[in-house]
Amino acid sequence: MSSDSFDSSEFSQRYFARFASAYCRDRLGLDSTPPELEVLEAGTRAGLRLHKFKRSAELPRVRRVLGILKGLSPKSLLDVGSGKGTFLWPLLDALSGFPVTSIDKRADRVADLQAVARGGVSRLSAVEADLCALPFEDGAFDLVCALEVLEHIPDVHAAAAEALRVAKRCVLVSVPSKADENPEHIHLFNQASLSELLLGAGAARVSVEYVLGHMVAVARK
Repeated sequence: MSSDSFDSSEFSQRYFARFASAYCRDRLGLDSTPPELEVLEAGTRAGLRLHKFKRSAELPRVRRVLGILKGLSPKSLLDVGSGKGTFLWPLLDALSGFPVTSIDKRADRVADLQAVARGGVSRLSAVEADLCALPFEDGAFDLVCALEVLEHIPDVHAAAAEALRVAKRCVLVSVPSKADENPEHIHLFNQASLSELLLGAGAARVSVEYVLGHMVAVARK
């Protein structure tokens, strides 16, 4: 969106405005006084990169995981590999009442998430961390979500074990269900291998369902 043609109603429809404005408040050094839309316009005119907050058609796997989470009513949640917020922003937007901790290996993405937290989204915290060596105590989070993560990690067994270690109740996972051309995808799971991985990592039982080219697994302790 051009800074010369800021349209507040269009922005609110196309972006997660609450999180984008929090990011702008922090990056521009603004307090809580200016209204949200003024902050967004100031951020746009300052050239802040707000594309990461853009709403897109909700992915089926994200919609399914949000539905599962509504049924589980988490008390706290760890989101692994939050990236640009493909799952994180819909999660924070749709479900309230519990703290969310985000981890990512990229320092720049963690810094962006920390800016959102400082800008007013106090239930969010972000930490630069590796899933294979998490800096959290056993059972530190009620639930753990690792969406589109495991297929990227060389030591997938260590990653799964760490996710289950820091989860009090269960871990939610999504992975591609068929081969693709992404060179960063180094593992391809089927229902049996994904269940075996999570059971071997400490889950007491695992349920797996297919959602449009992906699998969503719930690993309960």
